[in-house]
Amino acid sequence: MEESQIPAPGEELNDGAVAEPRQASTVIVMRGGDTGLEVLLVKRNPNARFMGGAWVFPGGAVDRDEGTGEEALRKAAVREVVEEAAVDLGDPADLVPYSRWITPREVKIRFDTWFFLAHLPDGAEPMVDGEECVDLRWETPASALAAQQAGELLLVFPTIKHLEQISAFSNARALTDHAASLTVEPVVPRIEMIGEIARVLLPGEPGYDTV
Repeated sequence: MEESQIPAPGEELNDGAVAEPRQASTVIVMRGGDTGLEVLLVKRNPNARFMGGAWVFPGGAVDRDEGTGEEALRKAAVREVVEEAAVDLGDPADLVPYSRWITPREVKIRFDTWFFLAHLPDGAEPMVDGEECVDLRWETPASALAAQQAGELLLVFPTIKHLEQISAFSNARALTDHAASLTVEPVVPRIEMIGEIARVLLPGEPGYDTV
């Protein structure tokens, strides 16, 4: 459970009709192979309307010309990493599905996002475009979470939760092997307001089914 008085950038609460979630893809780009695990984080432009200033995994919405379904999600994932980090991951079919998160109904801007895993190709050197993303860094899951706790990194809820999950793995290969055995089910957080405090609840947590 997470509590916050101020919604994260792009997560402003909705006081009107429930928005339809847009299909999106995110890629957890890893390096380390059998010896370690670091993930690529990019910093979104602070002036961006959605998640401005947040450090995120590369990703974004599916374009209309990419179609629908898993093939479109994979195409979008590869395209977004090229656009935001100048890394070509190659064949979209090689991406490994890890999770699927749907933005809570209570939030204005909603996405139905698939998270994929990908190893950094040999010789690739990530570089931001300076417009949509203005900086990048490699972090272990633990170091990223520590930097967030210290106020050095602005991380949003889904990023934090994924970093917490993958911190259990000692290397990138082990995480990929684990993901290959998963059946991906959608995760739909819910938000409970207690005065001005917003509580984010995940499936299985006390209160989730009664919000």
